[in-house]
Amino acid sequence: MLDQFTFIGIFLIVALIFGVAPLTIAFVLRPKKPNPRKAETYECGLQPHGEAWVQFKAQYYIFALAFVVFDVEAVFLLPWALAYNQLGLYAVVEAIIFILILLGALVYVWRKNALEWM
Repeated sequence: MLDQFTFIGIFLIVALIFGVAPLTIAFVLRPKKPNPRKAETYECGLQPHGEAWVQFKAQYYIFALAFVVFDVEAVFLLPWALAYNQLGLYAVVEAIIFILILLGALVYVWRKNALEWM
């Protein structure tokens, strides 16, 4: 049993080395020539104007999260739809419950007006 944990420990050490070593090497070898031009905010090659720290409405993030949730759920439903003919009644009932949960989430998001883009 100790051999299994030794393997996991070695794997963890190697994973940490592979993650930390490139960052450390890049930090040591990078050119260090700071100037105000490099510290400016980059806006697609245009001269920046105004503050760099602008607050966005939280509604945009909620809209994006709702999109991601329903997009991922569509990916979960695709294999089910492709194998519909080979599935039994249990899988069909599970898929219907899953779709009902999604519809409940959609109604909730709709009532909270998170789907309106202002």
